[in-house]
Amino acid sequence: MTEQAIKLEAAHKSYYLANGEEIPVLKGINLEIKKGEFVAIMGESGCGKTTLLNIIGCLHPLSQGKYFLDGENIGTVKDDFTLAFIRNKKMGFIFQQFNLFARFSALKNVALPALYAGVSAEEREEKAKKLLQSVGMANRLHYKPTELSGGQQQRVAICRALINNPEIILADEPTGALDSKSGLEVMEIFTKFKNQGQTIVMVTHTAEVAKYADRIIYLRDGQVVDNNYKLKSHY
Repeated sequence: MTEQAIKLEAAHKSYYLANGEEIPVLKGINLEIKKGEFVAIMGESGCGKTTLLNIIGCLHPLSQGKYFLDGENIGTVKDDFTLAFIRNKKMGFIFQQFNLFARFSALKNVALPALYAGVSAEEREEKAKKLLQSVGMANRLHYKPTELSGGQQQRVAICRALINNPEIILADEPTGALDSKSGLEVMEIFTKFKNQGQTIVMVTHTAEVAKYADRIIYLRDGQVVDNNYKLKSHY
């Protein structure tokens, strides 16, 4: 039986204004994601997609409910150090904006998280080089972000997210800043890593991107309205 990577039970998340007014964003989310599954999260703007991804990524704690990661309930963990430890050990993050260091080469950008993980200089450079080669960037190792196209920068960002062998890849609109051709090339790379056993959770508003996922979770007004949403046939 396939193991469970992520499970949320009655998950609520609210934010509070300066005057104390509560703004509920997630309203009793229930979902399960299996290890090795590629899941897309869709829904209208403001429905809670990014907030849900931030909860899964231990960037924000739950206000109420349970969050099981590899079977352990971490929904009540609020200590920043512990959350950071879980993120660094288990997760890799990819965003719409590539967030690369302008003064570093592609190779150094990818290797940087491994430095913080205590990996030796030789090992992290070799690992970064192999990752970049695996996504067709072998001839761009020493190029800086300003010398790369948007699609190439996102490939660097994907490799950076993978350098510490995360079990879970979290992607927030990873093709949002790319043209359609570059976006589809990036999705082919996601599929490749999914086939190697990584769990991928991706927020997207684009049907053409979501179709690469094994399953689509559809949100509306902070709730899951469909755990296995089917795209319309004309897509």
